[in-house]
Amino acid sequence: MPYINIKVTDEKVTKEQKRLLIEGATQLVVDVLDKNPKTTHIVIDEVPIENWGVNGKQYSRIKMKK
Repeated sequence: MPYINIKVTDEKVTKEQKRLLIEGATQLVVDVLDKNPKTTHIVIDEVPIENWGVNGKQYSRIKMKK
C-alpha cells in the first residue's frame, strides 16, 4: 500500500492543481513500481510559508523581498 505525502506552501494551490497532483503521483507509482492505484494513498499538506525554510531562510521573509 503506497503512501505518498506531498507538502506544498499554502500559496493558493487550487482544487484542480491538487487533483492533478493526486492523479499524477498515483500514476507515477503505478508506472514505476507497478502498484495498484486502488491501494495508493496520496496526502497533500499545505504548510504556512512562515513554517517553510529554504537556503537557511524563512520562506515568508524571502517572499516579502520580491
